[in-house]
Amino acid sequence: MSGLKPDTPVPTGVVVHAVSRVLELQYADGKSYRVPFELMRVLSPSAEVRGHGPGQETLQTGKREVSITALEGVGNYALQPTFSDGHNTGIYSWDLLWELATRQDELWAEYFDKLKAAGVDRDAPMPVSAAAHGHRH
Repeated sequence: MSGLKPDTPVPTGVVVHAVSRVLELQYADGKSYRVPFELMRVLSPSAEVRGHGPGQETLQTGKREVSITALEGVGNYALQPTFSDGHNTGIYSWDLLWELATRQDELWAEYFDKLKAAGVDRDAPMPVSAAAHGHRH
């Protein structure tokens, strides 16, 4: 995940659409993609979501209303959003953003399959872990 593929396009413009809750990625070829914040949040590359190995992922739910409150560039290779639920440890490389932009249908389908397999509702609130509890206001 760390390396950038040389053929991955780098967005020429990034627009946060707070009301429609999508991140618009504009590319040099004139194409633009709108990636829902929810998809970005549930597929966050952070250790908190992905775990530290296969099978350790934490299925994210209740993120339909999540928004991005801040967006920072990381070097010349990634974006680091801060989400309205306080999550800010995901580093979204251009590779990952391109994948989210161009494979949305597949990624949504995989996410819904995981929810179904786990018997969990998409809008179920996340259980509050002891670690996350200290960050609530």
